[in-house]
Amino acid sequence: MYHTTVRPVRDLRNNYPELAESVRNNDHVIITNNGKSEAVLISFEQFKKYEEFIHMQYVAQKLDEAEARANDADAVWLSDKEFWMVRGLS
Repeated sequence: MYHTTVRPVRDLRNNYPELAESVRNNDHVIITNNGKSEAVLISFEQFKKYEEFIHMQYVAQKLDEAEARANDADAVWLSDKEFWMVRGLS
């Protein structure tokens, strides 16, 4: 499990090596400004995984939408030739 710490924004300047070490250890660091949460520091690897997760959620949503449209009784189906002709690429 991840360990989360809360640090003021001034620690980015004054204690960056300590924050970077926490992030390297896969901890999360919440940065506050005037007592309000403003940002989160995570490792680049965790960020990449997060971006991939968000992308996969987007793709799943679009596939669900496409499936719903395909199952619509009023859906119009084109042959592959018709599809490319409509696109002007035949």
